[in-house]
Amino acid sequence: MTVPTSLHHRGLGPWSWLVLAVFAALPPVLAAFGLEFYTVVATRVLIFAIAASSLNLILGFGGLVSFGHAAFVGLGAYTVGILADAGVSSAWVAWPVACVVSGLAAALIGWVSLRTRGVYFIMITLAFAQMFYFLMVSLKAYGGDDGLPLPQRSQMGMGLDLKDDAQLYWVALALSALVLAGLQRLLNSPFGWLLQGSRENETRMNALGAPVRRVQWQAFVLAGALAGLAGALLANLSGLVTPQMLHWSQSGQLMVMVIIGGAGALWGGALGAALLLLLEELLSTYTIHWQMALGLLLLFVVLFAPRGVAGLWKRRSHD
Repeated sequence: MTVPTSLHHRGLGPWSWLVLAVFAALPPVLAAFGLEFYTVVATRVLIFAIAASSLNLILGFGGLVSFGHAAFVGLGAYTVGILADAGVSSAWVAWPVACVVSGLAAALIGWVSLRTRGVYFIMITLAFAQMFYFLMVSLKAYGGDDGLPLPQRSQMGMGLDLKDDAQLYWVALALSALVLAGLQRLLNSPFGWLLQGSRENETRMNALGAPVRRVQWQAFVLAGALAGLAGALLANLSGLVTPQMLHWSQSGQLMVMVIIGGAGALWGGALGAALLLLLEELLSTYTIHWQMALGLLLLFVVLFAPRGVAGLWKRRSHD
């Protein structure tokens, strides 16, 4: 079977192990120069790479503009926080439960919102996200608007201590690599081709007998579960979960990451997360008006690189 190149997404191939080795060496290199703080920054980039890639699955590859994706990140974070508050600190329990909770929430939201299209779909996902946001604000037992501090980071055993920022970084690196590799396999499967075909022409796919709504719903649930994993990691990194994690502005930030990196590109979410967060970290040391630079960058991408940074690289490689 011949697959159109536009539906096939290549990874780094044999270069993957070299890239992983370079990233794995980052914490000791930073420590050697007395820059341990940037290990936390790099971990944050990896966590948001997972969150943005999960959004890219439905936005870039499925054509579903969800404006409530941060709700799944926040629910994953709150799941870890609530379990830790109840004395459950094992990552092997809390993190999968966070994925399940976020996935179930996505299943409910997707079941309702996928019955609509266009601006109605956007508004329904936004409405559900805000419902969860105000729910967390109202839960005074778990901090309400002030948030819920974690008594400690999750425990993994096997000689790993997530209290060490470097070890948390390595765990986030391994999980982000697994997520990207899994998404590549998924997108290059018949399921991925159906999802991308639905994005291109949903009417034609329905006419061909493809289960469009079921494929979109399954992708929506998977994206929610992956966002829950990102939330679990984010809770451990920050040591505090707050309702702000579920706010619509956080969904907008994830969407900006996908647009800058390249919607519909395998590496789009990860590239966008790195560019946005590193730009924020760099410019915020010089001015409180760093959002202006972000606005200019987004304007440049929309006008001159509608397929994002990944699209620029792909176009250059074909020239």
